Amino acid sequence: MPKRALAERRPWLVASLALGISYWLLDHTRVPGIYEILWKGGGVAFLAAYAWAHHPAKDAHRIAAVMALGAIGDMVLEIDFTGGALAFLLGHLAAIALYVRNRRTHPSASQKALGVATLIGVPLISWGLSGSPQVALYALGLGGMAAAAWLSAFPRYRVGLGAMLFAASDLLIFARMGPLAASPLPGLLIWPLYYFGQVMICTGVIGALKARGAFRAE
Repeated sequence: MPKRALAERRPWLVASLALGISYWLLDHTRVPGIYEILWKGGGVAFLAAYAWAHHPAKDAHRIAAVMALGAIGDMVLEIDFTGGALAFLLGHLAAIALYVRNRRTHPSASQKALGVATLIGVPLISWGLSGSPQVALYALGLGGMAAAAWLSAFPRYRVGLGAMLFAASDLLIFARMGPLAASPLPGLLIWPLYYFGQVMICTGVIGALKARGAFRAE
């Protein structure tokens, strides 16, 4: 793909960073409802646009779909918690399918161990924090997504770590339902862990596809 064509896709990423970082740093509570919802969803929505436009590879479109479901979840959560969680769960399932399709051929024993620990530990911790079976069921998808990302052939310290940051963000949400209900810590950390986790996932997948030359193959 010509360098000029690549450059034309970068504004999507710049727009995402502008919205995602400003949502974290600025006082968005003073923004009228519908605009705040669009602002919140815009950061990851632009990641979806970046992934979709960056390459014509099918896996780029798959990660774009994952980001789009995340953006929908971000916005719907402001209106209906269950509906937002469902959108995120669908995104986790789509991400698992992508990561399994691109699984690492020979992961080490330690990598396998961390993947299994993540798959089991995330729902168990979520249940312990929230006391909710519904949250634990959602967290099974969350843990599966993070474990599959860690064991995928995508860059572990971008895609795998980004998925772990996403999981940590959700665990803080569940902690806010129980032991950290009165703590300011979740409010400070939930958004940056989630948003920058999504940035790492999206750019990590796209970067790996570019390195493979997948945009020319599909």
